[in-house]
Amino acid sequence: MTTTDLIIIGAGPGGYRAAEYAAKQGLHVVIIEQDEVGGTCLNRGCIPTKTYVHASTFADAFERQQQVVSLLRSGVEQILGTPGITLIKGHASFIDAQTVEVCSDANATTETITAPHIIIATGSSAKLLPLPDIDDPRLVTSTELLQRPTLPQRLAIIGAGVIGMEFASVFNRFGSEVMVIEYLKECLPMVDSDIAKRLRKLLEKRGIKFQMKTAVQSLKEIDADVILMATGRQPNVGDDFRKAGFEYDGRKGITVNDNFETTVKGIYAIGDVNGRQMLAHAAEMQAVRAVNHIIGKKDGIRFDIMPAAIFTEPEAACVGPSEDQLKADGRAYVCKKAFWRANGKAQAMNETEGMLKLFADQNDRIIGCHAYGAHAADLIQECSALMCKDTTLSELRDMIHIHPTLSEILKAAVE
Repeated sequence: MTTTDLIIIGAGPGGYRAAEYAAKQGLHVVIIEQDEVGGTCLNRGCIPTKTYVHASTFADAFERQQQVVSLLRSGVEQILGTPGITLIKGHASFIDAQTVEVCSDANATTETITAPHIIIATGSSAKLLPLPDIDDPRLVTSTELLQRPTLPQRLAIIGAGVIGMEFASVFNRFGSEVMVIEYLKECLPMVDSDIAKRLRKLLEKRGIKFQMKTAVQSLKEIDADVILMATGRQPNVGDDFRKAGFEYDGRKGITVNDNFETTVKGIYAIGDVNGRQMLAHAAEMQAVRAVNHIIGKKDGIRFDIMPAAIFTEPEAACVGPSEDQLKADGRAYVCKKAFWRANGKAQAMNETEGMLKLFADQNDRIIGCHAYGAHAADLIQECSALMCKDTTLSELRDMIHIHPTLSEILKAAVE
């Protein structure tokens, strides 16, 4: 039996960040991964899809994604090869609250590891609708779609969330006939409905067909060569978790507190597996918080302020509540707007389509921002930083912004 300070199960963004940070704090770490290091984000999610977003043709995208993923994966392997970190390839199962058994298919060996602290970072997988013909050969998840070497002539996408909208935008640009089917009345429910509607209308002008407020009963109804199921993700929980004794739900994930500790002391769950905020950057910061709690270090991470982006063309991004949420909650607020068409840099870039909505509370404090337009994610990131410091509209108004830049759009909203 091997003894260490910290066991980490899963080497995705949360897992490898936890390992790197813990090792720098002087802990001895064993990290276990049954697949490729880097997790869904690097191998089958964020990174591959972004190579598609920035490629000029499908052939270029398909070739380049493999190169980019391979390069970044080797970088993660280097991180996990630093002193203080031991990477073990295999499937991890709980024996009890402090003991994990690792089975390696490569050499048919079993190893038992024990530690006073364990971090679960097993991520999530695609969630499929319970349809009668779910075995239809045309059906793929984002993983399989990224592995297809040929461009589908007709692509149907079930779900108009982040994954669905990104793939719709990309494959429309590559030349596929794209149809998006969504149960809700508007796309991107996490984004302000005014912003989401404008983005959808723009994509409709580019030829993407949307069927909103439509429930799919059978895949036979759909006329397409390839059908992408983009109806969300579900936490990867295992039957062996019950042996560790912490609370979890197969649909919602593992129950954790604000330090991402489970209901069993010493066991933590970070990233998608806890179901709180299914974002790679959320997993990375949850990793830092969990390790800080283990070593008794305080931090000022604001998990109530979580920016997010959708890499359609143009981008959409948000932080904080939308106007819809503010109204539903009955909160007093002020809404300020600005448009890309009024910005000099946007005009020079020929990227004049876009709108930003900035929200403040009754004390003038910035509480949210939603936008779509070229580099919207960068503007939302600036607003997120301001919100972390409780910045007011008056204070933003007095901050100098470089001219000409798109960031002037944020400042224009308060002027």
